[in-house]
Formats: sequence, structure tokens, C-alpha cells
Amino acid sequence: MYFAGEPGASQAVDRDAIAVRDVSVAAGGRTILGPVSAAFAAGTVHALVGHNGSGKSTLVRVLAGQLRPSAGAATLGGKPVHAWAARALAREIAYLPQEPAAAAGFTVRDLVGLGRYCRHGPFGRFGAKDRAAVEAALEVTRTAGFADRDVASLSGGERQRAWIAMLVAQESRFLLLDEPTSALDIGHQLEVLALVRSLAEIRGVGIVMVLHDINMAARFADRLVALRGGRVIRSGTPDEILTADGLTEIFAVPMALAAGSARPLAYPL
Repeated sequence: MYFAGEPGASQAVDRDAIAVRDVSVAAGGRTILGPVSAAFAAGTVHALVGHNGSGKSTLVRVLAGQLRPSAGAATLGGKPVHAWAARALAREIAYLPQEPAAAAGFTVRDLVGLGRYCRHGPFGRFGAKDRAAVEAALEVTRTAGFADRDVASLSGGERQRAWIAMLVAQESRFLLLDEPTSALDIGHQLEVLALVRSLAEIRGVGIVMVLHDINMAARFADRLVALRGGRVIRSGTPDEILTADGLTEIFAVPMALAAGSARPLAYPL
């Protein structure tokens, strides 16, 4: 696996990875992302961090095949993402946008069942294997207790877990999450991020998520990828990224680290 700006960035990527190679995205006559080269391996939690408008959500959409880049390519296992058939890609990559559909009128179990579409298609039979995958997803996300409730009746944290359960039911190798803790209180943030962490550790899922809270990112991610002005400016482990100089470069405000904390803890000066 390589990351932009590190030794070996021009070499071939791990074939068991999703990656971008020299990707740029232009809109409205200006470049909003890139050029960016980076790779994200299965079984690893990656957090994309940086200020608003730095290109984090755009990068996730490119990786998910939701946005075709103006230049360069996103690849899965070395094959361009846009060359994959939609259902085949969904069996490999599950994507949750910032604002998923309301899903009113669906129970949680119905919603989670939609994750099986990529496995049996529109005319395939929803069989025992599908039912088992749905129940397993409900169990691992701790949503079984409200599986028969309407999605619209759930709290923000419950609804987010329900959507993640749908993605778990897809049984994809990669899970891409765009601001999964947005608008959640601190307790539900911890709950959702602990769930995401467990999917990587227990199921070997590769996670790429956009987070605004650098301390949450450092706590739950294996690697941080920092963007600024549409480019990757730093990448590495939380210990490598959370330095006063590194944080100041990323967020363009003076930052410092709390002394004596068990893990890196950043705060603005």
C-alpha cells in the first residue's frame, strides 16, 4: 500500500486495495480535488481529515464510483472502478453518503434487507442465506432490538446504525462513510465509531471515513489522511500526524497537544 507523498508512491498499489492514481476533479472551472494518489487496504481504518472544502467528500465519492474524475483513475484490485458492473462493485464497496434517504415507510429489517440486492438482483429469490446475512447484520450493529420499527421513528444514532447495518448486510470488503458522526451527540459518535472499528477488526473490512473531529479520528483510525486545498498534504499513523506542526499545517490555525494524555489529544491555541 502506498500513500501520496511517501516513498514508493509511484509504485504499483496492493491489488487488495481501493486506490486513486493521479486523480483530479474539476467543477465550475476550478480543480476541487487533486492531483491525488493514495491507496486504502482491506482490514484497515482510514480517516480523511481536514478543513471544510478540502476535498474529503469528493475523494470518497470518487473511490465509491459515485463521481468520475476529470483525470486519473480510481481502481479496485487494480481495475478501474468505472469498469465494474454496478452490482459487482456493490459486492466489493459499500458507500454511505452524508445524508442518506429518509427511508420512511421501511422498517429497519426492510432497510437492512436492501443490502442484499447486490447479491440476488431484482428478480432473484431472497433466500435463507440472505435472511441469515440480515439477522447477522442486525446483531453486529445492535439494531435487532428495534428491527421492526419504522426507520423514520428512530433517533439519529439509531438511524445511523440501521444504515450501517444495511451496508454490513452487503458483505462488501470496503465500507466508505462520509461524515458518519455528523449531527450525533458524543455518546452516539462513540457508539458508531466503535462499531466501525469492530467491523475492520472482526470482519477484515477496509474502512475509509470522513471525520471532522481530529481527536475521534486519532482514537479510532489506524491511519489518517489529511487533505488541504484538494491535495493530500500528510498521511500516516495518528502519532505521526498529531504533532503541533502537522496539525497547524492541516487546519491552518495554531494547534497544540495536551500533555500527559494516554493518546494524542489536540486542541487549538
